[in-house]
Amino acid sequence: MPTTLHPRWVRVAIVALACALAFLTPAPAGAATVDGWHTTTPAKAGFHPQRLAKVARQARSYDSTCFAVVRDGRLVRDWNWGTDRTTHRQTFSVTKSITSALVGIAVRDGDLDLDDPVADYVHAWRGTASADVTVRDLMSNVSGRFWSVDSDYAQLTQARNRTAYAIGLDQEFPRGTVWSYNNAAIQVLDKVLRTATGTRTDRFAATRLFEPLGMTHTFMTRDVADRSTNVYFGVESTCLDLARFARLYLQQGSVGGHRILARSYVHASVGESSSTLNAAYGLLWWVNRYGALRGPIDDVDEDGQPVTPVTGRLVPGAAGNLFSAIGLRGQIAMVDPGSRTIVVRLGPGTTDGYGPRKAARAVTWALKR
Repeated sequence: MPTTLHPRWVRVAIVALACALAFLTPAPAGAATVDGWHTTTPAKAGFHPQRLAKVARQARSYDSTCFAVVRDGRLVRDWNWGTDRTTHRQTFSVTKSITSALVGIAVRDGDLDLDDPVADYVHAWRGTASADVTVRDLMSNVSGRFWSVDSDYAQLTQARNRTAYAIGLDQEFPRGTVWSYNNAAIQVLDKVLRTATGTRTDRFAATRLFEPLGMTHTFMTRDVADRSTNVYFGVESTCLDLARFARLYLQQGSVGGHRILARSYVHASVGESSSTLNAAYGLLWWVNRYGALRGPIDDVDEDGQPVTPVTGRLVPGAAGNLFSAIGLRGQIAMVDPGSRTIVVRLGPGTTDGYGPRKAARAVTWALKR
């Protein structure tokens, strides 16, 4: 008897093959390639070469291991210090933006909706104070789930099963009333994705995102007990692989002419603020919209008192449609849609002194206008 394939998996196979062929397209005669990227020069790409080099040197001074700039789909230049360009390294919370893409793929497949109650996928929340928290709430950081420095940065990280720990926390505030950079709340998306797709999250990422994008040096990690995928941190990648990921969003969710994310989902993620509580946040992405800004900390102090946000843009002087995946210690994958430029920096660092304002100098200062 012939085996009948589910239409979804037929589509997956076709898209994966088409994307692979797109990445194998020969470069123009005489053009060089670096790790699969067709290359150009800073001058040809419209940069002041000396200024761009200075931006890279500044990145290096913050203990960076790589810095890369891509414009119009071509690698302008990448710098690597002490680590080979194809050696994967920790990206910290850049992982969150990758998780956002995984949710977007599941939404496009029809496996879930952003406004679904999380309790549809996390049955332990049914009949509790968290019953009305939605998937969108988790991704916007307005879920109202419990947060503390000790819980988010010590107990969660040390938990043998991080997803189970995150699910087991309490509801602290009504949904939509408080913005908190809540790692534990985001980790619950591992369970949401596993239940909705029927696939382990790291495997889903490998087959539905990394492989189609040609991210051959990238993978998601799992917790100590190997029971859950880390979705709030933990992706191991390279500067040039993250540039491939950023290009997906620059191209409005398609690669090689084949769509991976819905255009409307990309806009909701990086084209607007996801709540009035933090103008700088989309759906697990940082955006450059003007308004009340909060950084990657809770907006209430340890005594539960509100912290007054500042007003402005995350990156003053840069375009309002700039957006970034940002991780601890200055990990960043930034996209400037207006100039069609991608800037990526990775490195262990010892402080958070490197951030989006410094990375943005590649487009606000080094790029000719």
